[in-house]
Amino acid sequence: MTTFVLLHGAYQGGWIWNPVAERLRAQGHLVFAPSLDGCAERAPEVRKGITTETHAEEVAKALFYNDLRDVVLVGTSTGGMVMARAAETARERVARVVFADALALVDGEAVPQIVKRPTAVNTELTTGPSRHDFETRLFADLEPATRKWAIERCTPHPIAPLTAPVKLDGFWSQAWNASVIWCRKSSNPPVAHQRRACETLKGHWHELDTGHYPMLSEPDALTKLIVEG
Repeated sequence: MTTFVLLHGAYQGGWIWNPVAERLRAQGHLVFAPSLDGCAERAPEVRKGITTETHAEEVAKALFYNDLRDVVLVGTSTGGMVMARAAETARERVARVVFADALALVDGEAVPQIVKRPTAVNTELTTGPSRHDFETRLFADLEPATRKWAIERCTPHPIAPLTAPVKLDGFWSQAWNASVIWCRKSSNPPVAHQRRACETLKGHWHELDTGHYPMLSEPDALTKLIVEG
């Protein structure tokens, strides 16, 4: 049995991992898919001070308090940033990291340097696409029923993680058992960005012929890659 912690991206919550979590649990694995502070069912808690680093601290504390060891961390989209920070914070508890079409920023980089968000709707505390953008761009490749289900659950994301530079003191200088999964039909994060991560980490490179939400469009294939590394 392996312990997996699945970290969601922007506008999402742990719900987006449901199809993959179900498959992993059916194989006998222990799976956690938390909704991060200010996201999904925790959106009413959004406030100033939520950052990539506070999200990562939350994950690292969960590993400690649940006494989880030899954990496989899986991050998608902006969850890749959270994963990297959590991994370096709780290094002794992490066996492997998986970037699933995920952002892999280096210390001091910010999301706008890598990803352009053409229809961001910003408030003081949050940011997110319009519903029309979800339907016609972000979730355009999903089956209609899955697209509707996902859009109903999307919430604006705390703004700082999508605007402020990340703080990564040691992740990229440490040795990791790492995998990078690139989704060929996804324009963001760019393939060059994901190649950089894989080459820097000397990791395993995988490709899926799908869009940016493989946990919804190709859960069987993604589950297989997550398990096999």
